[in-house]
Amino acid sequence: MAVRVLIVEDDPAQRRILEEMVRRFGCDPMPVDGGLKALEVLKSQSGGTIELVILDLNMPEMTGLEFLERMQAIRGDLPVIVQTAQGSIETVIKAMRAGADDFVVKPVSPERLKASVQNLLKVNALTEEVKRLNKKVGGALSFSDLIASAPAMANVLRLGRRGAQSTIPILIEGESGVGKEMIARAIQGESDRAGRPFVAVNCGAIPENLVESILFGHEKGAFTGATQRHMGKFQEADGGTLFLDEVAELPLDMQVKLLRAIQEGEVDPVGARRPVKVNIRLISATNRNMIEMVKAGQFREDLYYRLNVFPIMVPPLRDRKEDIPALVDHFVTRFAAEEGRKVRGITPEALGLLRAYSWPGNVRQLENTVFRAMVLCEGGRLDIEDFPQIASLVEGYEIRIPPAPQLAPKPALPQGAAAIAGGSPLPKGSTAVADGVAFGIPVVTEGGHIRKLEEVEADMIRLALARYQGQMSEVARKLGIGRSTLYRRMKDLGLEEAASG
Repeated sequence: MAVRVLIVEDDPAQRRILEEMVRRFGCDPMPVDGGLKALEVLKSQSGGTIELVILDLNMPEMTGLEFLERMQAIRGDLPVIVQTAQGSIETVIKAMRAGADDFVVKPVSPERLKASVQNLLKVNALTEEVKRLNKKVGGALSFSDLIASAPAMANVLRLGRRGAQSTIPILIEGESGVGKEMIARAIQGESDRAGRPFVAVNCGAIPENLVESILFGHEKGAFTGATQRHMGKFQEADGGTLFLDEVAELPLDMQVKLLRAIQEGEVDPVGARRPVKVNIRLISATNRNMIEMVKAGQFREDLYYRLNVFPIMVPPLRDRKEDIPALVDHFVTRFAAEEGRKVRGITPEALGLLRAYSWPGNVRQLENTVFRAMVLCEGGRLDIEDFPQIASLVEGYEIRIPPAPQLAPKPALPQGAAAIAGGSPLPKGSTAVADGVAFGIPVVTEGGHIRKLEEVEADMIRLALARYQGQMSEVARKLGIGRSTLYRRMKDLGLEEAASG
């Protein structure tokens, strides 16, 4: 969805110019001819979709400074670019004190305005991301902070908000990577335990012999290696929320102890003389069919019904593709900040590719795919070429693969080296090294001296390019290096021309 920009300008000619500029920037302009109408727009239902304001300071009914002061009570979070024909220092100071974020002088060039728009949108996105992270860390994340506007998520949000109003045990079901932990955090953030400890435990990642100690704790000297007292996850979550992810992976003997801890509200640390009372809100999650596990005797029936009091089923990403654009924007903003990249978004064509894919790994796969694309991207926006693996799996999309380089004829290779170059395995017992040649690549000069490492490396890359027909991902994988590293080494060694033609 395009960024919506509110343009407040009383001059019709200037308003049309700004509208056309903003549209060319890839944004959605919303022009109004004065401050009063602009305030009405911000107060209306569509006002929540405005992400930036371009404001003229000199207007008849209401000046830009007056508008800024009144806007603070409505949408004080909005970034504002003010423009005026009078670029005095006093005017700039007044506008900035009133809440403006940037200042341009009429007539503003498209380049200057575009840079200002992009910078402010980036800063605003980062600010929202920081707020979200602070809420997550502080245990105050709410359902309104989640990217879940697809119709398929409506029932999840409704049940989550209802479940948050009590201490009822909740079981969140769904495929791996759908965001079950984020739902659990939002439940805590909207409950009376907001701001208190949120302890997440991946039951499938705990070694079987340590499950009891990690969950319930142990006393010093309780077993070999217990050199100090350890507080278990139940005690860590006391007063807050305990999130048991992949709860179906718990061993059967631990399921008995978990059931007692839930029923009695107390745990027995290993080696302790008496049980310890705990006050927790329990939320569990699984990607398994627990009913079938119960029937197969792999999960205790009494524990299952104790956990599954209030079930919430989170749909897979393929059933909520309406959220993909917002999720991609979220990941692009985050990775651009973390990696220091100047990527600002994604092209409509690439977004169409992502929406056409089925995403078996769900949101987690989408996140990792966008991360990889950010590393590959050489422009200002992610494009189809930055998603080669996805494009190869979606019908109707193709990635241009550079043709194989034309290599000069090489002399006959010694036994074994020809097998390597041609893709066949070495004969048993062969070392493929003879007469100063290893795997078809000379390793010594005519004078009998060792060749420079760079020269051997260049020949090795040429050999891999020829063998794998210029498929850069495969070449990089077989050489054991990253694709970006491969491109960099090819550039350093002067192999770019060979690879491109």
